[in-house]
Amino acid sequence: MAFEPPRRLVRALGETAPDGDGWLERLPELARQAVALRELTVERVQVPGGRSSLVVLVRRADGSPAVLKLAPPRARPLSERVALAHWGGRGAVQVLDEADPAEGVLLLERLHPDVSVRSLPEAKALLEAAGALRRLWVEPPAGHRFETVAERTGRQAEAMRSAAAADPEAAPLVEAALAIREELLVRPPEGVLLHGTFRQSKVLAGDRMPWLAVGPDPVVGESAFDLARLVRDRVEDLIAQPSGAATTRRRIKRLAESLEVDQERLRGWTLFRAVESGVRARRVGREKDAELLLEFAGWL
Repeated sequence: MAFEPPRRLVRALGETAPDGDGWLERLPELARQAVALRELTVERVQVPGGRSSLVVLVRRADGSPAVLKLAPPRARPLSERVALAHWGGRGAVQVLDEADPAEGVLLLERLHPDVSVRSLPEAKALLEAAGALRRLWVEPPAGHRFETVAERTGRQAEAMRSAAAADPEAAPLVEAALAIREELLVRPPEGVLLHGTFRQSKVLAGDRMPWLAVGPDPVVGESAFDLARLVRDRVEDLIAQPSGAATTRRRIKRLAESLEVDQERLRGWTLFRAVESGVRARRVGREKDAELLLEFAGWL
């Protein structure tokens, strides 16, 4: 079978490594080797798939369904494997094999890839997504090497400063986001293991449990950081509403109360993450996404 990477993956990796790193060129052969090593039968490549990995629906030698996921080193597949193993299937997809994660290959439990909580009505989707997220917030494994929220946002802050210097329109929002980050890091709550890139589309229907999280980019820190990305889910719908700003404030309040997170810390991390995503989208030419995110951030 030809392991042609979906256009969405090619485009997304081109944004993060415009000069290329060779992984996409090697991907078809990497996929063939992974399939042969595990004696898998390929059904199809998942399309449109993710933005940082190739997802292939397969069957194991015993006929059971599974998912083969191949990701480049910059997607931190080893961190993903360690986090998934630590969760042990509690709220997240399970790892099915013990192969060397250094090759960027994961064999995972098969969920229903075309059914995410995003398919539910908005209020129900938020409720189910929040419930799945809560189960992931556990103490990290002893001796872990996960990135911390301070470290990750520190890298992002440097890129934001550079972007603001070249984009006077976004500069006031960047300044506000950087200032609130500094405040939030002064006395953060005790850190837990976080999904890192959580949103509604990262929660898929399963057989073992109704909803399970996939695709973490794990990080250790306060839960408000994780929840902040969920606040802006369906941002295009929020922006289209005349009452979008009020709806956002209500969403922050409802999510903070339901998951016992400090409301002001959630608002602060929501602002930081929205601005960071907005300036990054503008930097790579996704102007429509940038406008939506920065307008959303202006409400906070």
